[in-house]
Amino acid sequence: MKKAFFYLAMVTLSMGAFAQINTPAPSPFQKIEQKVGLTDVTVEYSRPSMKGRTIFGDLVPYDKMWRTGANKNTIVTFSDDVMVGGKELKAGSYSVFTKPGAVNWDVYFYSDTENWGTPEKWDDNKVAAMVTAKTFAMPMAIETFTITFDDLKNDGANMGILWDKSYVSVPFTTMTDKMVTSSIENVMSGPSGGDYYNAAVYYLENGKDINKAKEWIDKAVASNDKAFWYKRQQSLIYAKAGDTKGAIKAAKASMAQAQEQGNMDYVALNKKSLKEWGAM
Repeated sequence: MKKAFFYLAMVTLSMGAFAQINTPAPSPFQKIEQKVGLTDVTVEYSRPSMKGRTIFGDLVPYDKMWRTGANKNTIVTFSDDVMVGGKELKAGSYSVFTKPGAVNWDVYFYSDTENWGTPEKWDDNKVAAMVTAKTFAMPMAIETFTITFDDLKNDGANMGILWDKSYVSVPFTTMTDKMVTSSIENVMSGPSGGDYYNAAVYYLENGKDINKAKEWIDKAVASNDKAFWYKRQQSLIYAKAGDTKGAIKAAKASMAQAQEQGNMDYVALNKKSLKEWGAM
């Protein structure tokens, strides 16, 4: 009986040792995503609350670097290049650090995102962009620290920072016009050599209209005369279409260029086909 009681006591203690009490985080994590023009923008940050405290100029001192939130530093990610403060900010992830002031805030986009709070040693070389943003007085207090995307346009938006009675607007511009113009030009100029090549090979490998494949592979080869792998497929398509003479010519051209560029695999493939077609 004593042994049973001892065993039960040990099991109870063991369960207690591994038990975990879940409580709400004092500064909950949030992730927000926004499409701005054609660019995806994501912010990941933690949200402290006022809880009766005076925030700016007290809990968050003026003119000192702040992590811009709580816990791990706030991170913003851009899927494409953007412009911030007149400077191009490359696609990627950045920590957002701020230096709050009574009238303006300095907002820094920092390339090192692996910090818990502000960096131990600040490195100006890691500042990818900086902008001075005006702070606006809010008519009511915002209890919980909040980041928003405001004033959305096709080519930009404002990243809003709100807490207590302060609102700070950080504008950024996307490359939407450049991206759309490039897309239009690509579409209007017609398929590329690679598009013709992929379509022709697909038709060859899937037993579709071989004459259409022949037309497309000819356009692909015309777009890139140095692509020996294009000519390799051209030879196979010609052979499938019954044009042995054309197939041999394409295979010889492919083999010669592959030899020049040091690709012996393609040399061997072309030699094998040429033997099959009675050219060697």
